[in-house]
Amino acid sequence: MKKFFNSKNTSDLIYVQKLSDDRYNLPLNKSLSNNLNVLHELFSNCADVVYHKFVIHSMKCSCVLIFINGLSDIRSINESILPSIMNIKEVTESDLKCDHTVEIIKEYFLEIAKISEVSTIGQITNALLNGNTILLLDSDDIALEIETPGWKEKSVSDTDVEKVIRGPNEGFTQNISTNISQLRRKIKSSELKFEDFTVGKQTQTKISITYLQGIVDNNIVEDVKKRLSKIDIDSVLESGYIEELIEDTHYTLFPQIQHSERPDRVAAGILEGRIALLVDGTPCVLILPATLIQFLQTSEDYYERYTTTIFVRFIRLIFFVISLLLPGCFVAIILYHKEMIPTPLLISIMGAAHGVPFPIFIEALLMETAFEALREAGIRLPSPANQTVGIVGALVIGDAAVRAGVISPIMVIVIAITAIASFSIPSYDMGYAIRILRFSMLCLGAFLGLYGVLLGIIVLLIHLSSLSSFGVNYLSPLAPLNLKELKDILIRFPWPHMKCRPHFANNNNLHRQKSSYENGKDEKG
Repeated sequence: MKKFFNSKNTSDLIYVQKLSDDRYNLPLNKSLSNNLNVLHELFSNCADVVYHKFVIHSMKCSCVLIFINGLSDIRSINESILPSIMNIKEVTESDLKCDHTVEIIKEYFLEIAKISEVSTIGQITNALLNGNTILLLDSDDIALEIETPGWKEKSVSDTDVEKVIRGPNEGFTQNISTNISQLRRKIKSSELKFEDFTVGKQTQTKISITYLQGIVDNNIVEDVKKRLSKIDIDSVLESGYIEELIEDTHYTLFPQIQHSERPDRVAAGILEGRIALLVDGTPCVLILPATLIQFLQTSEDYYERYTTTIFVRFIRLIFFVISLLLPGCFVAIILYHKEMIPTPLLISIMGAAHGVPFPIFIEALLMETAFEALREAGIRLPSPANQTVGIVGALVIGDAAVRAGVISPIMVIVIAITAIASFSIPSYDMGYAIRILRFSMLCLGAFLGLYGVLLGIIVLLIHLSSLSSFGVNYLSPLAPLNLKELKDILIRFPWPHMKCRPHFANNNNLHRQKSSYENGKDEKG
């Protein structure tokens, strides 16, 4: 067959030129050979694209079945699609009432669950890249898209990031359809909506906006859609791309959108009036809007008894503050405020630090840097090796440094407590922000003493109060103060007392349960 692009036909050349200008809006041509040549050019040097040509004798029609090997389900094509097409009987006069031949095949002969009609080159391209099969017929400018995705995917398993002792252990997968089904299992309501977007010129990544109609604030939904529609980027390989592209401000260390790999946590956020963004190819689902307190809470807080949750949250808050301020405060007190330390303890600390060649600030800075390097090495190395790095770093290097008089024992203790405290922060994104701010607090404490640390805290609070996530204040409900929502912040009241959703939910549906009095009244009635 002579290549279409070498044709001297002027109309053919115009058709090709139009393809290069606006590929996705280019309509199909009634000539099967023309359409095939265009697709051959689009998928040139693509050995995995399969073109299966044959003739439907009963309809006296040439056609071709196109799919991508590895993305499409070959078994479904061989056992369902091909036999259905090849067994097409002679067309009757009633069938001929259809305007297109593909409509006859779709309505009467194909026994496949999901079939749709496509009429542009762009639609065919997207269908093939999503694992679907295309049926092209001669003398017809409409093709059939048959859903046959069949790539290998990771099965549903527990997440390694958000571990819990009590609660569901399943996590999201890399397949967006599987993730949607997991949320459907959690929230069995027709009000649970999924709206699809496609982002990325080259990757054509599918994104699903998920929310509960009647509970979510429609203004936030429209804001999310508007921000997604403005994205103009070549590729989206992970939800982190979307997170940075739609967040309110880029000039902050603090995450403004929460991400989770747990279906139960995402479902809980949706039931509170939040929106979830599912991105194909990653198990990390984005939850918005987000507040600072949200990053210090876990799913397990709502599965355990409220007394246990109150205790754990206080411990978590204390260690959150320790992780941020302990090294800076320790250096500031040793350098500028020794009178705050009891004399026996001060003598012990100064005696342990005797002979150390570095100032205490440099000592703390070296220890913090070394710890961060060990933490990063432990993450990047394979699982069997990262334990070895931890043992070598903590025991061998630390003990050797103390024995050699390079580092004082008290500094090792301070950095170790800080490290343990940083591991108590549930959100990894928030943990990164605190780790970076810890260096800032350390520098302020070394140069300005406790006044510098206090100045850093004031600047930090001003910055946090200026942040927002899709119109919701980052420090909400602490600033501005909302007394009703304090039942689920630092402490958690028993479930019968938490009757309302957060204030950013739909004002017409803030109540998620009736009070005990109302329940009893309904039962008596």
